[in-house]
Amino acid sequence: MNSTQRSALGRPWTLALALALGLGLLSFPLVAEGPLDRLTTLAGSTADPALRLDVLRGMEAALRGRNGVAAPAGWNDLETRLSEAPDAETRRLARNLGTVFGSPRAMKALRDIAADPKAVAADRIAALEALLRTRDTGLVPLLQKLAGEPGMRSTALRGLAGFDDANTPSVILRSFAQFSPSEQRDALNTLASRNAYARPLVQAVAAGRVPKAALTADLVRQLRSLKDTDLAADLTRIWGVMRETSPDMKAEVERVKKVYWAGGSQPGDAPRGRVVFNQVCAQCHHLFDTGGNVGPDITGANRADLDYLLQNILYPNAVIPNEYLASTVETKDERVLTGMVKSQDANGVTLQTANDVVTLPRSEIRKIEATAISMMPEGLIANLTEQQTRDLLYYLSRPGQVPLPAGSK
Repeated sequence: MNSTQRSALGRPWTLALALALGLGLLSFPLVAEGPLDRLTTLAGSTADPALRLDVLRGMEAALRGRNGVAAPAGWNDLETRLSEAPDAETRRLARNLGTVFGSPRAMKALRDIAADPKAVAADRIAALEALLRTRDTGLVPLLQKLAGEPGMRSTALRGLAGFDDANTPSVILRSFAQFSPSEQRDALNTLASRNAYARPLVQAVAAGRVPKAALTADLVRQLRSLKDTDLAADLTRIWGVMRETSPDMKAEVERVKKVYWAGGSQPGDAPRGRVVFNQVCAQCHHLFDTGGNVGPDITGANRADLDYLLQNILYPNAVIPNEYLASTVETKDERVLTGMVKSQDANGVTLQTANDVVTLPRSEIRKIEATAISMMPEGLIANLTEQQTRDLLYYLSRPGQVPLPAGSK
């Protein structure tokens, strides 16, 4: 591509061009090979660093979620040159693309970065995330080691869900008490993703090594989706019966309203209620300046109306927008995920789970089952004390953010 062609395209169009070529949507007369070969030739021949970056970014975006792709012609030589580039972004793109093409050089470089406690934390996390996309089972020992490092723990804990390894439950459970609340949620979601991981988790809850309150309704539903009858029986003994629907919404709303107003003219404590919100709601819902983005942002919702709050908390399956319908995905290596399908094509499926965005290649998926239930489970407040229920509802009804209690994380 000469300077006249680049000028005609304009800077904003070079990335789009690379994407189109990488996806095989355009035929561009550079050389007579396939689209990735053409992009590799262009990246290697251009003297324009900005164009090279655009092409590499386009290749990375076009190949996102792919693994084991045959390296294009000329990639090995280009990778050597790119790995010695003066700018960090070019080197990063070379490593990430190298992992897609199965490059031993790229894999080693990323492992070295991820394992280096002296490296910048953001670079280590990015390296680990790139490695996770390769589905390399040899990564498990590194993930188990990094689960012991606070700065790397969350990424490592989420990553361990993708691998079936007998040591993972003990690695997670022996340090569970030292994890932060968000790290505990990542740990619990990983342990709830496979039968072989769920059994040690439920045993730890029964023995008191993991608090019963840590098994929130969404986790219990995920555990039940594993369809293990013995596990389900243990859950019923520990947690109770879980229902997806109830025959009498009005009666249950009235019952909880009586619990709420039994607290008097100021039924609850808002700061304490914020703590409860962080425990049972904040992973999925954003309120004021905190929380996740799995479910809708409830800052602007009609929270001052107690009936509105209770109907949405107690019966999330009554009215479900299509974008919040849950699907269950079973993989060929016995992993079960519950989440919202964000996108899918012939190559893979991207799923928003309660704590992560996971892209699964089609070749690894055994079954996808769409459900008629919300990502938000019923029974969310079933295990709260009456005072915790009052505190949560009172906090949710406040017009603005309140401080956490002194000493709270």
